[in-house]
Amino acid sequence: MYRSKSNPQVVLRPQDLVVLLRLSLEQGTPPTYAALGSELGLTASEVHAGLERATLAQLARKDQAGKASVVREALRLFVQHGARYSFPAIRGEMTRGLPTGYAASPLKEKIVQPNEPAPVWPYKRGTVLGVAFYPLYPTVPEAAAHDPALYELLVLFDAVRGGSPRERAIAVQLLDERLAL
Repeated sequence: MYRSKSNPQVVLRPQDLVVLLRLSLEQGTPPTYAALGSELGLTASEVHAGLERATLAQLARKDQAGKASVVREALRLFVQHGARYSFPAIRGEMTRGLPTGYAASPLKEKIVQPNEPAPVWPYKRGTVLGVAFYPLYPTVPEAAAHDPALYELLVLFDAVRGGSPRERAIAVQLLDERLAL
């Protein structure tokens, strides 16, 4: 991993959180870097570098064999208290995409939908017209479209980083349930 001699500080990248959220869904042996990369639209080296940064940030740990696992409590606290400051929500123009935030499950069942365009990740295969809510990483819509459990975690993450106080509170509660040990 590259570190500048003048500033050896390591900074998490958005794709690192995508990798951690996906890895948090594992119950058994974690998939290989190549398998994770294929699922998430990343290279194996991007997954490896992301897990190295996450390990340094104490959001992941590696066993003696080098297999990474998520430190769920640390990830939960980071998402709850740091996500919206580290990865602020960026919105754009009307576009076609995949719903996120309050407009997607599991939040859409808990929040009355307002009479305004839904937040959507811009996505060429999307079916909903709404206001662009840029995902953590450009490959997120494709990965989420193929993995409903990951989609829900990313939707909750978006609600924490860009939702109203009520949406954030509900999203944190639902994330707590999903990230519990």
